[in-house]
This record gives sequence, structure tokens and C-alpha cells, in this order.
Amino acid sequence: MTEPPSPSTPPSDEASEMAIVEHGTGGVWSVRTTAGTVRLVSMRGRLKREREADLKLAVGDRVRLERTDHGDTWAIVEIMPRRSRLARRAPGGAVGERVVAANLDQVVVVFAVANPEPHARMLDRFLVIAEANDLAARVVLNKADLADEATVRTRWADYTRAGYPLHVTSTVTGVGLPALATTLAARTSAVTGPSGVGKSSLLNTLYPGLSLRVGAISESVNKGRHTTVGAWLHALPDGGAVVDTPGLREVGIWGLDPGDLAHCFPEFRPFLGECRFGDCQHMREPGCAVRAAVAAHEVSAARYDSYQTLHGELSASST
Repeated sequence: MTEPPSPSTPPSDEASEMAIVEHGTGGVWSVRTTAGTVRLVSMRGRLKREREADLKLAVGDRVRLERTDHGDTWAIVEIMPRRSRLARRAPGGAVGERVVAANLDQVVVVFAVANPEPHARMLDRFLVIAEANDLAARVVLNKADLADEATVRTRWADYTRAGYPLHVTSTVTGVGLPALATTLAARTSAVTGPSGVGKSSLLNTLYPGLSLRVGAISESVNKGRHTTVGAWLHALPDGGAVVDTPGLREVGIWGLDPGDLAHCFPEFRPFLGECRFGDCQHMREPGCAVRAAVAAHEVSAARYDSYQTLHGELSASST
């Protein structure tokens, strides 16, 4: 099991210490040091200029701090290498990527069984982003008190067959919560998904000390209101951590070659390399092993439809 997230051992020099970025806004970052001290810091000007076009600071980054000339304040002087990251396309039509969080062990994608109505195509986008970032993913279907659990598992069986752990949870009845807590223990997890599905409520129920804001559902549009502003890393009592991310209305994939998309669908992998053509895109080519698996019901037709849609989008954006 991956070790719980903790900053590296700080240098002996008291003017320098290691920390983990918990949140940031307006150029001011909240970090937690190895000793557990929370500091509000900025990035040293030289580092900021060097990193402006290279590496944007993100929640979960390990950083080295040094005292400023004022003595009672600290600044980030070094960003340590990342072991992983979760990135997506910058929203709102902007060019480039946005790193949601760094140094993660897994992505926990939360959808509601109802209110708001879940959409499998959007879930597929979240999972592809996790796969493209080489991060393990699990699916949580929350608000299970609004539906029969057996019916929920049957409806979403494609994801179990694809190899994703599937959790059915409710903060009202408590179903599924102990098992979910076990999977979060001693790991750094990004908890993500659309607005209004109950991510913050889940975390509050599992860890009451977090006291995260919870928003209502807008009945007029059946979508959740944003209650998390920017990503926040929260240390957990068991030594793990969760990154609570904003609800995402727009889920874009950035930097993925269309030819690599098939590898982001785990159920496709046994058939990759079995196609007639080595450069098969699994769209219309003859002798495609993936398409044959779909026809034989070995691969979900619905998931394959998602693949086709995403492949078309990636192909269009790469031209």
C-alpha cells in the first residue's frame, strides 16, 4: 500500500522546511509543514518567473520553504518532483491543461444515482482522464437511498466488468460508507465528479471534523451548486488525505493522442494488438479485434460508443 502523504524530512536548518500545498488563491498558498504547522506563503519571485510557463503550483505539491528577509514570513523556493498528477483541459475554451492535484494515489469519481441524474458518458470522461494520468480510479454511486441497490449495480455493471471498483453509498442510511473509508485510508485520493452528487456530504459523514460546505440542488436545472472553490487537500485521521475538488460542469481531456485512447478503456486492453492492422484506431477498420469483442458482447457497446465519441473529439482537436 502506498505510504500516507507526508512532506519529506525537513533539513536541519531552521530557516528551511518542507511542506505540502493544501490550497491556494490569489498567489497565496496554504501549506502544512512536516511538523503540522499551517503557513500562508507566496512563491519567491525568481521561482515564480522560472515556473510561469513550465510548472504551475498545484494542491498536493511538495515544496521547500525558506524564511524571507522579514524573518517571520516564509516563501516557497522549490517545488519537488511529482510522482503523479491529475490534469484536464483548461475550462472555458482556454488553451492548455489545468493540473487539478499532484502526488495522488487514486481518483474517486462520485456520481449520484439520482438528483442529479447520472450520465454514463460524463463518467467515462472522468475515468479516461484518470487513466490518461496513470491513476487508479474507483466509482462511487451516492444517494443510494433514492434507488434500489441491486438495480443500481445492474445499471452500472459495465464498470464492474471493466475492472473498476464500484461503491454504492448513502449518507442517509450509511450503506457502503465503511468500505469506502477503508479504500481512502493511508492514501492520497482526489474526490471528483459533477456538482450536487454529494462529494462534500460523503466526506463530512466519513470525517466529521472536515466540516466541508454542502450545497443544495437547483430544482430548475437539476444541477448542483458549486460549494467547493478550488481544490483543497485535507489530512485524514488515519494518515491519508483527500483532495476535495470543485464540481466540474465541463470535463475536457487534454494532451491525449487519439491513438492512445483505447488504452484508457481497461476492457479493451486484452484485445489490443490482435487487430489486423497495427495502427488500428478501432473505429471502422476491418479485422478490428475490439469491434469484434463488442459484437460478441465481450465489451460493452455503450462504453464503445463513448470511445467513438471521445476519439472523434480528440481527432478533431489534434488537427
